[in-house]
Amino acid sequence: MNTPSLPLSTLLGHTAAALQAVRAGRSLNDVLDRCPPAARPGTQALTFQVLRRLGSAQAARRFLAPKAPPPNVDALLTTALALLWPGDSTGAQYAPHTLVNQAVEATKQSAKASAPFVNAVLRRFLRDMAAVVEAVEKDPVAALNHPQWWIERLRADWPGAWRDVLAADNDHPPMTLRVNARRATAAAYVERLAAAGLAGTVVGPHAVRLARPAPVNELPGFADGDVSVQDAAAQLAAPLVIGDGLPAGARVLDACAAPGGKTAHLLELADLDVLALDSDPDRLRRVDDTLARLGLTARTAAADARTPDTWWDGRPFDAILLDAPCSASGIVRRHPDVRWLRRPTDIPALATTQAAILDALWPLLKPGGRLVYCTCSVFKAEGEAGIDAFLQRQGGLSHVGRPPSPGHLLPRPDNHGDGAAPESGASPDGFYYALLTKPLP
Repeated sequence: MNTPSLPLSTLLGHTAAALQAVRAGRSLNDVLDRCPPAARPGTQALTFQVLRRLGSAQAARRFLAPKAPPPNVDALLTTALALLWPGDSTGAQYAPHTLVNQAVEATKQSAKASAPFVNAVLRRFLRDMAAVVEAVEKDPVAALNHPQWWIERLRADWPGAWRDVLAADNDHPPMTLRVNARRATAAAYVERLAAAGLAGTVVGPHAVRLARPAPVNELPGFADGDVSVQDAAAQLAAPLVIGDGLPAGARVLDACAAPGGKTAHLLELADLDVLALDSDPDRLRRVDDTLARLGLTARTAAADARTPDTWWDGRPFDAILLDAPCSASGIVRRHPDVRWLRRPTDIPALATTQAAILDALWPLLKPGGRLVYCTCSVFKAEGEAGIDAFLQRQGGLSHVGRPPSPGHLLPRPDNHGDGAAPESGASPDGFYYALLTKPLP
């Protein structure tokens, strides 16, 4: 994170406010959209780190101050504890006593009477840090920084890999680019990056991973549509839909399409008649914006995929991509608020929605056509188990497994044992893919 132009105390205040909002059930994206523009980058960087350390910091606050302070003070205290936590790469950019002093200053701005209390708790943490850390990390939530139900579900699904996945969730994610196949190859774009002073590595057919994240306005050709930001795992969708090739003008449905990365990838790879569908008109506008930047064209419609009678013209599709709404448990390192916002009851509810969409879209696929089902989830209820249940409902239908459909991908730098990386070293997000082919009559 660049050195902020605003005082650290101001950023800490915004970060604590963001934490309070997430605790109240609000999406961090929504909160940051309302943050003053000058404070947004610094607030996002600090809030991401706080959310990655939230289990530890909350446990430390309870250990050091068993009686909970007012919510705004608690949020400031928890924010400071998370940033002071040993091994914290963001907080480490500030000297510990600077963080303490600035947290106290932030408290003075919002709850002046609580400033001595915050000062005392944080200085005790600095003094007794090793003992506090040892004591609180006996609790799995504090040690692993995920809710208990999440830990238990992941351990049941992936007994040999759950700890690696949880650890990956707390890492900073790689920044991966998708090179527009109509404009250049991944290898050629790596050379273009080098000429601009940026280092990148080819990690897939159209994928380039940056050595260090960079603002999109520094990426050569971004504004002209030469490249987009998209994780390597998400880049598997379009090639799976196209397979060995679709005829020019083939009708393709991209269901639940927003924000449009997979829609664009389809059109970069082939000349297709694509209908991009999403139930949220606001999010659908992002699809239009994405296509406009890339110079691509698709039909878009704001509609519920579960009710085709309200939007389908009756002509079958040659292929369907269903990127189903899910828990987003596979992209927690990019959205660290997700783990704290989700509830255990969300998973069966989402699985029910996924099944309803799949059942509604399957009749729209022509015989011999391909349907690619995917979710950015690491939970089997939203992947393998859901597809198995669909196959049983269809009676005898089978799906194409790995290869070419990878099944579950787990967010680990080394996908050994469970799940497979799109490319060695690609460190993909968590995803699930199934390729279903409709039998001919």
